[in-house]
Amino acid sequence: MPLSIPEKREAGALMRVNHVGEVCAQALYTAQAATTRDPKLRQQLLKAADEETDHLAWTRQRLDALGAHTSRLNPFWYAGAFTLGMVAGRLGDQWSLGFVAETERQVEAHLDGHLDRLPPGDPASRAVVLQMKEDEARHAQWATNAGAADLPPPVKALMRLAARVMTTVAHRI
Repeated sequence: MPLSIPEKREAGALMRVNHVGEVCAQALYTAQAATTRDPKLRQQLLKAADEETDHLAWTRQRLDALGAHTSRLNPFWYAGAFTLGMVAGRLGDQWSLGFVAETERQVEAHLDGHLDRLPPGDPASRAVVLQMKEDEARHAQWATNAGAADLPPPVKALMRLAARVMTTVAHRI
């Protein structure tokens, strides 16, 4: 059964938010790879960025199929995330990895929320979100295993607040 117009609109808005998340992931991983002095870590960060490129393509395909648009603020999102990635990277690999781990944990929780909100009649979007969730969990585990620092609670809270602002705005614009 085809999606109703409101269901398509909601699924499109959710996929737009996910697309923005992938734009930000590209920026974060690229900036963090540029700041590390560890060649092995640089390769791992670039590998993660490649996987996020798949997510970017999948979310774009879903947006197109749903007749929805990408965020008009993507250049802003990219620039902001790149700056955050540079700052995290400059703090050192342990903190940079901590930022990766916490970001991916928060994204995983965010994707759980999207699974609850996606229309039941949209198995294609659900499949994309499920695969992204699995990949993000793997990235968080990799960062933890590689020596990620546990970020202080105020930093985690600030990250959640920034994500809430981004998701709220991207849902609409």
